[in-house]
Amino acid sequence: MQTTYLDPRSGRTYPLDPPRWCGDDGAPLFLTDLAGIAPADIDTKAQGLWRYRAALPLPDASPVTLGEGWTPLLERRFAGIDVRVKCEWVMPTGSFKDRGAAVMLTGLSAQGVTDVLEDSSGNGGAAVAAYAAVAGMAATILAPESTSPAKTLAMRAAGARVELIPGNRQATADAAVARSRSIFYASHNWHPFFLHGTKTLAYELWEQLDFRAPDNVIIPCGAGSNVLGCAIGFGELLRAGQIKRLPRLFAAQPRHCAPIAAAAAGEAPPPVQPTIAEGTAIAQPVRLREVVGALRDSGGGGVMVEEDAIAAATLALARNGLYVEPTCAQALPALETLLAEGRIRPGETTVMVLTGSGLKAGPRIEEILRRFP
Repeated sequence: MQTTYLDPRSGRTYPLDPPRWCGDDGAPLFLTDLAGIAPADIDTKAQGLWRYRAALPLPDASPVTLGEGWTPLLERRFAGIDVRVKCEWVMPTGSFKDRGAAVMLTGLSAQGVTDVLEDSSGNGGAAVAAYAAVAGMAATILAPESTSPAKTLAMRAAGARVELIPGNRQATADAAVARSRSIFYASHNWHPFFLHGTKTLAYELWEQLDFRAPDNVIIPCGAGSNVLGCAIGFGELLRAGQIKRLPRLFAAQPRHCAPIAAAAAGEAPPPVQPTIAEGTAIAQPVRLREVVGALRDSGGGGVMVEEDAIAAATLALARNGLYVEPTCAQALPALETLLAEGRIRPGETTVMVLTGSGLKAGPRIEEILRRFP
């Protein structure tokens, strides 16, 4: 069956060519279901995530790649139990968003797109800037004026044009949608090719766990691209008969900005406030309904994490050799909460996904050290 864009809310489909980032009515799009693959379909000679190219849209496109994917899966002990830690910050630009950027820009390049627009609080923009450079594309990145200079520096160094937008993260997203009339909006929050890059996380976990699904995956969550990627990837594996059940997916969000975690619990979100987990501070996720649906369908849900717990976890992880930004450190207190509530149990295979490098969050981590010397 031919792959097409799909509006899951109306059922309307669109051909993959010409390229588009939303439906005619502005709705976010997915792709129609792909079949999934078996171990024999893995290209063991390919580097990184491209070993799963048989599971990707436009599998014959020439990869735009920096060697992303196949990140370490470490065994560690936290909160009194053995857990697996998926080291997604070990990527060319220091975050999991390299998966999505590589696949998205591979697809767009094959479709003839030469000039792209992205909005980002940091990691997504850095990834799109780097992979656009590899693809020979011009890139414009809109970022909130509060974005860490280390992140915007990386974008500019890759040759992207960076524009800082006054106001909060949502103001930047709104500005990008308005600008999309004049430049192709290659958004990590909107474009479905990006989700098919993040789904390779599911395929890697499956292969690294000897072709089994974990019981639980704890995912730091802003707009939810990693949650949806895992849902898509594990869903394909289930349809292909390669796993017997979906893992439970849990989204960790700061209580100061937790629309997905609150909705998963059937609650009104707490008032939005500034958070040290800046990469997940997205008050109006574009795919809120679909992310919450993926959490519930898996038997998982959301966890809201306090600021002090995020700060303490950042240092606790660093003192175990895992130097990550506060945005993803919230996975650790989420683990502790889930254990205390009995939502996950000792003896299960639980994966914490750590998504971004601490090297990008120096000022934030310096603030934490002043509070917790």
